[in-house]
Amino acid sequence: MTHAPAAARAVLVSALSVTVLLASAACMATDRNVPRALPAGVSQPPEPSPSVTASPAASAGGRNAPSPPALSEAQLREALLTEADLGEPWMTSRGAATWRDGVLKATTDHPECRRLLDALYTEELFGTPAGPRATVTLDDTYNDTQLRHQIAPHPRADVDRVLTWLGTLPKTCERFEATTPRAGAQLVEVSELPLPEAGDARAALRVRMTGEASGGTPTYLTVDVAAIRVGDDAITLTNGGFGAVLPEVTQAMSQLGADRLKEVARQGRVRV
Repeated sequence: MTHAPAAARAVLVSALSVTVLLASAACMATDRNVPRALPAGVSQPPEPSPSVTASPAASAGGRNAPSPPALSEAQLREALLTEADLGEPWMTSRGAATWRDGVLKATTDHPECRRLLDALYTEELFGTPAGPRATVTLDDTYNDTQLRHQIAPHPRADVDRVLTWLGTLPKTCERFEATTPRAGAQLVEVSELPLPEAGDARAALRVRMTGEASGGTPTYLTVDVAAIRVGDDAITLTNGGFGAVLPEVTQAMSQLGADRLKEVARQGRVRV
């Protein structure tokens, strides 16, 4: 009998665990739905067609050990999440979510909180990457939420500084007011989102923006953002929308994305 390599078995086990977790999350989705009135200036999406939690940096095998070869864009794409990982009702995105320009394009007087809003809007937590990047966007057609998964190489020290900064925001930006050009005033609340032991270092936030539709109905936008370092590559995962944004999805996909990237990197080193 031929046995799969240990690393491959680990990824398989992780994927199976994710499937169980997502199935449980789907069962709870109905009870978690929040009011779905949209702010003024934000149109309905089109109908679908038929605290830093960081582990010590991985040992480099010695101060003078050479760095592993950088992953190509094709290899990074191998590590991206797919609609098959999430299952129904997730599908490949048809375009940017309406809440991106309608609500996330916001500003505030507090410089650190403004930096957070800018990073959420642009989805550029780490700045310009040091090499090719790979990105996928997926839509949950039932809950009107959107998940975006991005992988790109960045210097480890730069990534770790950003992770540390993210860890300060639940205290620094716990509650503040922001203004938007299209959706009016928003109350923004920032809290830590715990992540599993994914990658070499990680941090995640849950950002809740509460406003008011033209008829006076409260509106709620929830955006989870997770950042994970795996070797010399950084993962940015956002999961947001006006509907039920399940933290279990963010947590499970963070784990699966980090495990898959680690396995792709391992296979790349074997082939070199």
